[in-house]
Amino acid sequence: MAGLVRRARAAGLLRNLARIVSSSSSTPALTLNGGSGLLPQACDFFSNSGDFLHNKPQCREMATVAWDYRGQRQVVPLGLKVPSIAVDAFVAPNVLLVGSVDVQDKASVFYGCVLRGDLNKITVGFCSSLGDKCVLHAASSSPTGLSAETQIGKYVTVGNFSVLRSCMIEDEVVIGERCLIMEGSLVETHAVLEAGSVVPPGRRIPSGEVWAGNPARFVRVVTYDEIAVIPRLAEGIREIAENHMGEFLPYSTAYLEVEKLKKSSALAA
Repeated sequence: MAGLVRRARAAGLLRNLARIVSSSSSTPALTLNGGSGLLPQACDFFSNSGDFLHNKPQCREMATVAWDYRGQRQVVPLGLKVPSIAVDAFVAPNVLLVGSVDVQDKASVFYGCVLRGDLNKITVGFCSSLGDKCVLHAASSSPTGLSAETQIGKYVTVGNFSVLRSCMIEDEVVIGERCLIMEGSLVETHAVLEAGSVVPPGRRIPSGEVWAGNPARFVRVVTYDEIAVIPRLAEGIREIAENHMGEFLPYSTAYLEVEKLKKSSALAA
């Protein structure tokens, strides 16, 4: 019963099409009741296809495919500004480095980070780490008159989703997750920023202090035990980064997927 309904609907569609097309002088007329023309052949075709409305006939077009696989660019030079990555630094495959960026020895830049050195230089120091999806960029000038570069010193730990813009982070600093450090700010040695802290432009975080809040305010003094832990924390993250480095090949394997597509296309043709 369902097949008869589908065939009747198909025949009705063809009759409407015949009325429309036959009214045009530039198109061959479609005739009904077995006469000459295109309609009888089309009616026979659709009558023999019971599931016409559900499985529409498909036409295969032999189109040329350009196999020019570029993938995602990890390093994007801008004129004479070319990112520099140390041999033993870890930069995740989906990290984007643009312009004047310097990732120094044993530094770690984890997944999804964006370092945009198009207006000024960005430096990630020895054994420092950037958590997942951090964003570092630099302005062309600083409101304090100091350097507008984004500089991260040695043994610095930056938490996930943090944003740093034209600021200076001295050695052995811990920055929690989702922190925002604005242009012209200075975070001195052994300082700690708790998660979610916002450092306004031109603010100075003194050495050996814990700050938190929006805007960031003084909380307490860092203990000697905490100061001793800061470099060990950076070294521990470095060990994790080395484990990740061992899992990535020195070249991309995307060409294997391209070869599979070529073979499947050749078989389909």
